[in-house]
Amino acid sequence: MVTVPLKRSYVPRTDIHPQLLLQQHINRGNKRLARMTGRSEPAEHELRAEMHKRMYLLESGPGSRVKSSSATTEAGSNFSRRYLRHSKPATEAASNSSVTGTGTGVSSLDVQAAENGGLTAANKPTANNTLGLAIEADDVGYIATIQIGTPPKDFNILMDSGSADFWVGSENCLSQQGGCGNHTFLGSQSSSSFVQSNQNFSVTYGSGAVAGVLCQDNVNMAGLQLNNHTFGVANEETVQFSSNTVSFDGLMGLAQSTLSNQKVPTPVESLASQGLISSAIASFKISRLADKLNDGQVTFGGLDSTKFIASSLVTIPNVNQLGFWEGAMDAITVNGQSSGLSGRTAILDTGTTLIIAPQADTLAIMTMLGGQCDTQQCTVPCTTNASLALSFGNASFTIDPRDIAVLPVNLNDPTGDCTAGIQAGTIGTNTEWLVGDVFLKNAYFSADTQKNQISLAKLSTT
Repeated sequence: MVTVPLKRSYVPRTDIHPQLLLQQHINRGNKRLARMTGRSEPAEHELRAEMHKRMYLLESGPGSRVKSSSATTEAGSNFSRRYLRHSKPATEAASNSSVTGTGTGVSSLDVQAAENGGLTAANKPTANNTLGLAIEADDVGYIATIQIGTPPKDFNILMDSGSADFWVGSENCLSQQGGCGNHTFLGSQSSSSFVQSNQNFSVTYGSGAVAGVLCQDNVNMAGLQLNNHTFGVANEETVQFSSNTVSFDGLMGLAQSTLSNQKVPTPVESLASQGLISSAIASFKISRLADKLNDGQVTFGGLDSTKFIASSLVTIPNVNQLGFWEGAMDAITVNGQSSGLSGRTAILDTGTTLIIAPQADTLAIMTMLGGQCDTQQCTVPCTTNASLALSFGNASFTIDPRDIAVLPVNLNDPTGDCTAGIQAGTIGTNTEWLVGDVFLKNAYFSADTQKNQISLAKLSTT
């Protein structure tokens, strides 16, 4: 065994409080779920109202880190993360159960990462066709480094199983702030193999949007060379992508290409069609900052058997007709006790930080967890040791209590109340859940485009 120290690349921020960033994550989740289920998104004024309410919950007043005279930050302005989730909070309180926490609270490492942002570099994977996944801030996103162009240049790419478009910033990129920040860009000035088309594309995400043109260039992913691959270069980016505090240069969607706004195959589909991998499979091991292992990775063309317990592997059909990865949940339990919820499905999305569930489901689960929901958010004790488990293919996958207690409401009190890893949403049907990294850090997740199926397994402990 070889042990190496973790290295964090910090982007110190003094412009916005981590709790406001977390509200953006909740906002984005609600908007993302609306798009996934073909329903109307929450109105912009509703999202801004939620941001405004949260400003008054902070320990130092409206906006916290900004002076009261300038505490007019709106949703969508000067924010560093793409993964900004939002759900309408439940409007009735969940009653507290007898569950009490005996943990030690949120780690100082997580609190520091939430405040400072930045990346924790991934360890070098040992498996073939595999990219390491760096951790963004306190587990809010997962980023791989690939090479594009001639000569090849490194690009930090956010890996997203909940979308199907691949793009990086253009050398001509503009944003509301002028340029597109301190990122790596692509174009004819930097790559002799770059060929731009006249075909436009645009993608709107739960938080932020990009627009540009399709291009062809050489892309190298974990040693797999895609020559003349078609993807997008963004000439326009909203601030959620262009800000200097954003840790990535582009985004790679790894859902099925039927979702693509660009109307082109995803990189993993292209790798398979060119015979570079045996099948269009993307498999994820999502790591947790607090574990100090940073062994997250994405494998193309198969599964890395060293990352999961083989006997626990289950494979289920993808029940989504649009191209998302959605599986049926057999059961939802808390501390081994059935929640009584049945007939639920889960969209598995590496690009979402939290779990967004229907209001009634969230209230039921929060009661069993010993948490509560008010008009702003759902919280649990930061010291909770309550166990939430989701079952797929008759196999139960338990969520670590550290992922249930996401971030202290008061950063100076890591053993007080924490924003919960499950939040209530008003968008979608009453049986659909959007299940992000809070769950996916606790299972090995593989998506097979050709067979249209999902595999999950319990993580290896060695």
